[in-house]
Amino acid sequence: MSREEAVMGTAIRVELWHENAALGESAMGAVIEEMHRIDRAMSPFKPDSELSRLNREAARAPVPVSRELFELIERSVEFSELSGGAFDVTFASVGCMFDYRAGIRPADDKIASALPGIDYRHVRLDHARRAIGFAHDKVQIDLGGIAKGHAVDSCIALLRARGVRQALVMAGGDSRVLGDKRGRPWMIGIRDPRNKDAMAARIPLVDAAISTSGDYERYFDEDGVRYHHIIDPKTGMSATGVRSVTIIGPDATTTEGISKSVFIKGPEQGIRFVESLPEIDAVVIDDRGNMHTTRGLRRESTAMHEG
Repeated sequence: MSREEAVMGTAIRVELWHENAALGESAMGAVIEEMHRIDRAMSPFKPDSELSRLNREAARAPVPVSRELFELIERSVEFSELSGGAFDVTFASVGCMFDYRAGIRPADDKIASALPGIDYRHVRLDHARRAIGFAHDKVQIDLGGIAKGHAVDSCIALLRARGVRQALVMAGGDSRVLGDKRGRPWMIGIRDPRNKDAMAARIPLVDAAISTSGDYERYFDEDGVRYHHIIDPKTGMSATGVRSVTIIGPDATTTEGISKSVFIKGPEQGIRFVESLPEIDAVVIDDRGNMHTTRGLRRESTAMHEG
């Protein structure tokens, strides 16, 4: 059985198998409600969300927050350190000035003025008080690079606790599968970044997560340049050189965070970065449409063809 709904500004899908239809329906309802709960807490667009309150107040004084938000921001800072700052949860200090629907980008002087706010080291974590402060008055946090992955993981844990053994939870480009699909792997498609109706590849998954970040999700084109939502923390502008990045790993919080890091780093440096990490693989489609993959996927692909 399956259900779809729009939450967090994206398409949410849950698909599962259960011997009891009523329990299966109840489990799917719990997944949708969990997505809404996380959206209410972590949306930067909802003025009454916990994240919005943090953005308003943390530059003045540390703000006590829930354990869930504290741990997710702590994880974000860890990704920033791991990626050498390619992933940066403070990208919204500039990113919030872009309006992709209206095709509006900030003027260069506005970007230059706000750019000093982008630096994950401005985020001060007080573990004793479980509070977060900002060391710069222009800092804005947006969890768009990690919150959907966190929500997917939370929903998988919820399904597992209800006794579900085989399921898929998807939030936009972030998916995680529980078990297999009735004896076969789940097949997750990587879309062609320039043709929404075509697949660039299909990846078989069992008990794993996969995240794709693309320059086609939220964007506008102007004078031959694509302005999209994946912001390079060094420049405050949309990252270039890549059309999409897909990361396969054990959990969706990790795969989403790493997908943004690799997008910023670019194909060659990004692939080297992923190959330095345990249990992670990548597919990168560059700005010419060429596909780059990690050694682990190349070995797997060769074994499948030989089999």
